[in-house]
Amino acid sequence: MIRRTLTIAHKELFHIVRDRRTLVVMFLLPMVQLFLMGYAATTDVEHLRTAVLDVDCTPQSRELIEAYWSSNYFDVVAYVASEEELGRMLDRGAARAGLIIPAGYGADVTAGRTAHVAFVIDGSDPNVANTVFAASQQVGQAQSARLIERRLGISPEEMTALKVHPRVWYNPDMKSANFMVPGLIAMILFLLTTMLTSLSIVREREQGTIEQLMVTPIRPIELVVGKVTPYVAVAFFDVLEVLAIGVFWFGVPIHGSVPLLLAFSAVFLMTSLGIGIFISSVANTQQEAMLLVWFILLPSIFLAGFFFPLEAMPDFLQALSYLIPLRYMLIIIRGVVLKGVGLQILRQEVAALAIFGVVIMLLAATRFRKKLE
Repeated sequence: MIRRTLTIAHKELFHIVRDRRTLVVMFLLPMVQLFLMGYAATTDVEHLRTAVLDVDCTPQSRELIEAYWSSNYFDVVAYVASEEELGRMLDRGAARAGLIIPAGYGADVTAGRTAHVAFVIDGSDPNVANTVFAASQQVGQAQSARLIERRLGISPEEMTALKVHPRVWYNPDMKSANFMVPGLIAMILFLLTTMLTSLSIVREREQGTIEQLMVTPIRPIELVVGKVTPYVAVAFFDVLEVLAIGVFWFGVPIHGSVPLLLAFSAVFLMTSLGIGIFISSVANTQQEAMLLVWFILLPSIFLAGFFFPLEAMPDFLQALSYLIPLRYMLIIIRGVVLKGVGLQILRQEVAALAIFGVVIMLLAATRFRKKLE
């Protein structure tokens, strides 16, 4: 019995070694997971993009801005002229926080009165919002202590020189469900269409039925469209299902247009379907196709901002995330659901998804046609 078992094991090992693609995936996948978990799986947020509305424009207000900037939690990326401009920056994700210094701040500091400033936080990602909420008050308290020390005869315990009033936008209660449910919609679209499309076509090849289909008058494009259409319908059904559960069970508010969300999802589907078709042209077995799907899915999850904030990642991983289509879909779907924004704000992300979709679909179609030939 042991001899027969060893013979089967040797035979299986031979097949693994002979299948170079599966062998590469098997050894690279743990390395990729370790790399991503080591660098991307962190919630330590630093260098957050911050806009400043400085109505006071005094040396005291500039000192406060410098205090926030030098804390490493905040990077001032823009100075705005109004709250409306600040709101537009938060809407499109150009800034994740905003410091508002009202007129009279410098006079209050000079006169020894308690000065007040506001800090606006994008709460669509609770992980980031909680950190920013605490950091905004921490920096404010440190600056307050420095101001009090300059006043002779007054100790920090006797009075407060500065009060920071944080305000969380889009997700005031900082509920995790409001962040996760929209992300799950994008994940469902990506995972279902990519995995089921690739497995469906590879299964036909494994069973030998794809050759039978190709001798019929049906064309390759008709074969592919006919195979993927049911899975597209299933994906959209699951999207609506998750939306309904999120709204009625978890209480997730939808501030934007659901038809617009479905239209953006259709653009994203070009990318996921193209990846699925490309995988089907590379993989020879369903097992190999499944491994390739997960090999693509795992980096997408970590580098798209699904679980962990992009701001917490090293610069080179943040730059790499721009090559992940799921990143743009997460921005779009959270923008529509939580912020209620439309195409005018999200046009850059929609354009990026459209370019990804066209390029990937053309590569997949070319590769699939050569495979059939």
